[in-house]
Amino acid sequence: MALLSKKDTKLITDPLMDNNPITIQVLGICSALAITAQLKASIVMAISVMAVLAIGNVVISLMRNIIPSKIRIIVQLVVVAALVIIVDQVLKAFSYELSKTLSVFVGLIITNCIIMGRFEAFALANGPWKSFLDGIGNAAGYGLILVMVGFFRELLGSGTLLGFKVLGDPIEKTGLYALGYENNGFMLLSPMALIVVGIIIWVQRSRNKALIEDH
Repeated sequence: MALLSKKDTKLITDPLMDNNPITIQVLGICSALAITAQLKASIVMAISVMAVLAIGNVVISLMRNIIPSKIRIIVQLVVVAALVIIVDQVLKAFSYELSKTLSVFVGLIITNCIIMGRFEAFALANGPWKSFLDGIGNAAGYGLILVMVGFFRELLGSGTLLGFKVLGDPIEKTGLYALGYENNGFMLLSPMALIVVGIIIWVQRSRNKALIEDH
């Protein structure tokens, strides 16, 4: 028997493109603007959200039959807050410098619309396994956009990827800089993240006309 049925597979694949939480549902856009000036920060944030959403979905799913409806939002906030604290402590233990850069934004995972939305729309109505897959899929879709935006912003804004100089040295004028290339400092500003996300949305919808009709 296959581990994943077709429906289970769609829980992971749909949020990557046709139902992406950022480009289609326009959720979690704030972190896409705030922390994507560096590719490393984008990757760490994507992994952090995946851990919180996947585990949180399972916890809420397991508790769905015993959570009073009047306090379900409070319970969801407690669950996600506890998971975010754990993620923050792990970052501080293994990557302290990066944790300082992401400290405020890791905390804001608590109010990430994607996480609360999946708790409310999916985990409260489905079993733990499907909820886990839904968490992985939506977090992967979110992370994909963060990584893409972080890639272009760091490459064009700093000439580096993951901190490594890939276009040459701008001071010693090596690589592309020897040909007159200059870094685009605007790429490091938050508004450029919004423009990059807008371009991704335009490309995605131009390739899939059904998205234009549905949205």
